[in-house]
Amino acid sequence: MKIKRILPFFILFLLLVFHSGPFIGVFAAETEVVDRIVAVVNDDIILLSELMLSFRPYEQRIKSAGYTVMQEEKARLKVREDLLNQMIDDKLTDQEIKRTRIFVSEAEIDSAIERLKKINNYTDEELLRMLAGQGFTIETYRHRMKEQILRSRLVNKEVKSKIVITKEDIKSYYNEHPEIYGGETQYHLRNLMMKISLQTGDMENQYALKRMNSILEKMKAGEPFDKSDTIGRDLGLIGFNKLSPQLQTVLKSLKPGEFTPVLDTDSGYQIFFVQDIVKSSGIAFEEVSEEIERKLYDKIVNREFKDWLGMLRKRSHIKIIE
Repeated sequence: MKIKRILPFFILFLLLVFHSGPFIGVFAAETEVVDRIVAVVNDDIILLSELMLSFRPYEQRIKSAGYTVMQEEKARLKVREDLLNQMIDDKLTDQEIKRTRIFVSEAEIDSAIERLKKINNYTDEELLRMLAGQGFTIETYRHRMKEQILRSRLVNKEVKSKIVITKEDIKSYYNEHPEIYGGETQYHLRNLMMKISLQTGDMENQYALKRMNSILEKMKAGEPFDKSDTIGRDLGLIGFNKLSPQLQTVLKSLKPGEFTPVLDTDSGYQIFFVQDIVKSSGIAFEEVSEEIERKLYDKIVNREFKDWLGMLRKRSHIKIIE
């Protein structure tokens, strides 16, 4: 525990002990403990006041979410737990920044703020108003910007610089995701439907199913689809991925000109006729290789960063104080 964090409390304690009686009485009667340590991270501490300051932006969201009292308390505990873990990770990261002596200059912070202003077309006054609306002064925002740059450089050094993505990795991802890059399969479908309701009895259900099976047999024997006396529709072209899982499973084995069996669906008993299957051409590998590389890079960075933080936690002394 760092002495510099404890010293102010020790001085306050001495003042209270040696000050005249009336002050102590009022202080003790009207004041509860204002702060305490909620976590120790190696030689650093995290105070309850720091945790509650981070929690403050989430307070109103939880209150307005329409939770019951029990759900609201559960949400509070979960958010505070997540925030405390994030603060522990930040402490560990900041300690690594000091250990590896990563540095950022004031000029670099100036440049980062200027880029922010340029992207958003902010004047100096507009920037200050925006920061004030988020509870920042320019000084506190500069400190936050410095922390972000330092942490980004640490991640670059410890994680990103060690990631290598080969052309074979990109090609494998491309081949393994035909649903994204291999073009879309569309089915031109027509259907016959016999509606049933929740109030329909078993006898009526059995009659409807028997009738639909009879219609299906007639169509398999050559009766035109549109000659059936039940309700039918031309559904047009529908992308395979937009169909229900039940229909997808059945259609995979069908060819144009074939029928599904009678299906028991939410809308009633249905028969689908596959009028045509249209396959659009896929996207060329060269067109999406850079996009896939970014996807793989981000995925690997996230995984490796979690592993790296886990390694830091294992070799550190961390104590959470309830």
